[in-house]
Amino acid sequence: MKTITARDNPFFKRLKQLAGTVRRDRRAGQALAEGLHLASTYLDTLGQPRACIIAESALSEHKMQHPLQPIMARIEPSRMVVLTDPLFAQLSTLARAAQCGNVIFLIDIPAPELPLQITHDCLILDGVQDAGNVGSILRSAAAAGVRSVFCAPGTACAWSPKVLRAGMGAHFFLHIFTEIEIEKLVPHFAIPLIVTDSHSTASIYEQDLTKPCAWIWGNEGAGVSTVWREHATDCVTIPQAGGMESINVAAAAAVCLFEQRRQRTA
Repeated sequence: MKTITARDNPFFKRLKQLAGTVRRDRRAGQALAEGLHLASTYLDTLGQPRACIIAESALSEHKMQHPLQPIMARIEPSRMVVLTDPLFAQLSTLARAAQCGNVIFLIDIPAPELPLQITHDCLILDGVQDAGNVGSILRSAAAAGVRSVFCAPGTACAWSPKVLRAGMGAHFFLHIFTEIEIEKLVPHFAIPLIVTDSHSTASIYEQDLTKPCAWIWGNEGAGVSTVWREHATDCVTIPQAGGMESINVAAAAAVCLFEQRRQRTA
């Protein structure tokens, strides 16, 4: 088990980069997943992390039935890294890190291969900028049985700490493609592309969703971009009571995905 006490340590500097918000750091192929829930879910689905980083205080509390104990018991000793509490605090994005186990996984970002033909249900996020919305949509997708998500440029970084936290482990069940350009993606679709629009007259509840399709959700303010609308085969709306023009994009995604699931299990 390795212990790091100096902030100029090269490995700690690398962790600090990943804990930031600079998108180019994500392109290096690694990310930080913080908290007991993400750690446990990662172990259950993908196995050992690249490294398991814990706060020094959590290590001492480990001997007294600390909540981190079940996680530590599953980690190969060579992957354990202990940071002093001040160093760990520089990486943490949780307000109550101690209650969440004082644990961070360094993980490799999966790099799924784009299929030659897309014939299965999937999502396209077109400039969805809010990290909480992106994470919530990923969580709904995993819960609804959708496995592929394509993030177009302008979408919040899917593997940032905030999106990972909002996704609650959904990332580890999905094939997530990031920064993928429309020109590269569109030729692969062999299924309908559906956009939602509050001004459409076609209700989602009258749309046949029993067959595979691709959902496109756009920017929280501007909606789906013109370039994606030009490729859409269907445009539907979620009927609402008067007073509100539209609902949150993450809420809309959940409604659509579970209406799709309802139709298939009815």
